[in-house]
Amino acid sequence: MKRWMKYVKPYMLYFILGPLCMIIEVVGEVLMPMYLAEVINGAVKGTLTNEGSLWVMVKMIGTALIMMIGGVGGSYFGAKASVNFAADLRADLFKKVQGYSFANIDKFSTASLITRLTNDVTQVQMFVNMMLRMMLRSPGMLIGGVIMAIKLSPSLSVIMAVTIPLLLISMAFIIVRGMPRFSKMQTKIDALNSTVQENITNVRVVKSFVREDFETEKFEGSNKNLKGAGMSAMKNMIFMQPVQSFFMYITTGLVIWFGSILVINNFDSFGVNSSFGVGELSSFINYVSQILMSLMMVTFLLMFSSRALASVKRINEVLDEKIDIVDGEHADDSMTVEKGEIEFRNVTYRYYKNSEEPVLANIDLKIAAGSTVGIIGSTGCGKTTLVSLIPRLYDTDEGEVLVDGRNVKDYTLYNLREGVGMVLQKNVLFSGTIEENLRWGNENATDEEMFAAAESAQADKFVKNFTLGYQTELGQGGVNVSGGQKQRLCIARALLKEPKIIILDDSTSAVDTATEAQIRRAFREELAASTKIIIAQRISSVKDADMIVVMDDGKITGVGTHAELMENNVEYQEIFNSQISGKDGN
Repeated sequence: MKRWMKYVKPYMLYFILGPLCMIIEVVGEVLMPMYLAEVINGAVKGTLTNEGSLWVMVKMIGTALIMMIGGVGGSYFGAKASVNFAADLRADLFKKVQGYSFANIDKFSTASLITRLTNDVTQVQMFVNMMLRMMLRSPGMLIGGVIMAIKLSPSLSVIMAVTIPLLLISMAFIIVRGMPRFSKMQTKIDALNSTVQENITNVRVVKSFVREDFETEKFEGSNKNLKGAGMSAMKNMIFMQPVQSFFMYITTGLVIWFGSILVINNFDSFGVNSSFGVGELSSFINYVSQILMSLMMVTFLLMFSSRALASVKRINEVLDEKIDIVDGEHADDSMTVEKGEIEFRNVTYRYYKNSEEPVLANIDLKIAAGSTVGIIGSTGCGKTTLVSLIPRLYDTDEGEVLVDGRNVKDYTLYNLREGVGMVLQKNVLFSGTIEENLRWGNENATDEEMFAAAESAQADKFVKNFTLGYQTELGQGGVNVSGGQKQRLCIARALLKEPKIIILDDSTSAVDTATEAQIRRAFREELAASTKIIIAQRISSVKDADMIVVMDDGKITGVGTHAELMENNVEYQEIFNSQISGKDGN
């Protein structure tokens, strides 16, 4: 409850006023049958006058207006409370996910996290709204109806003492069976969202391989699974309304049967003279309807709660997930990356902690501040993982990574990552203008600084060729620029950050060699004080580096300049010869 009270307290007034307004409506619900009995009895007995009927009409209209005010107020405050509750919860979920490490995100699928932040929160919001509208209204109607029914005829009320417990037992059985089915349904929604997201994100690949039919079948499979899970949950719940109606009509029928006998004989079942007439019977039937309707509302709320509880469990899993990369216990907020010197000391890392084979094993490497370092090796040898340890996108299992002679865990995550610029293998741009994307690197940069960064990344020329220049809108993920243009914009974004360490992870693979050479020259001239790490597949990309690191199967097999490695490193020679022979066409 402490967790949820956090989202209730700021809007406590709405949470209180909503149910209180519904109580006003309940009072009207209880009074209305009495007014109706007054009119019917007056008509039956012939005592109803024009003035009397007018007065009853005024009371009914006045009560109806007050009920309307209460109902509208209850709905308004309920909506305000539930919407704000959900908005704050969703914000906390998003903030929590933003703090996740790569390992945390890998634990949940992307589609599952999206579903939890949207669909699951919406389910909880709907439940809160319904609860605020019914939490006092339903019990109020139930209690008021029971009191008035017993007051009118204790003997007829015995009928409800039999039928209501049977109704409640039936509802409880249905709800208990339905709860696990709703949990399963939410999991199937995750799977469907994953299929849709994957297809739409990679639609160009799908079309280029003419795999539309395959993807359609894949979607139909996920859709069928969701339909099956949904039908399983709904098949259980569809019995709720018929069962409720059955008991309602049975109870009403019995009340009419025995009530009619009382009216005709004008004696109750205990042989006591009764004033129970047609008006009282009509009122009693109305109160029975109110009692059963209130129970239906409660069971309807419980049905919603079964689905909401499934969503709450999934939301709690996100909120309870322990973030494995956080500021170290002794992190110094005043410490920033100043030089860019990097050292790996006996570093070992595993993606899965129980894995026997490490991704990186016993890495020892020192990189001087301001130097240019190339890293080359076969696909999957651990190059990207190695550089990801510098800004703590992953943490080492053994050994330590130092920046400027201090363990990276001694820096706050913000200060450490602020000092490192990274252009990942998968270049990502966001919806918005080119300028907005570049200013991700430094939102306070001047236009001149932004233009200079774009020029260094060789992006300025093609951007100026666009009609709107830097105000050109990029589609989601930068779909309206080429792969090479996207890479250059991502490099410009990193340069605008002016980091002490800049990492290019195969970030010029889609750029021609002449443009790549210009980018490297700009790096040498304009980032002379920054440490530059270039991961590449082409030897030409790292040939002029101060130091080249050769990796194979998670280990460093060679360190040196191009000339030194050509003399004494077999792996480097093989890579060089394969690329040279490829150029010759042999």
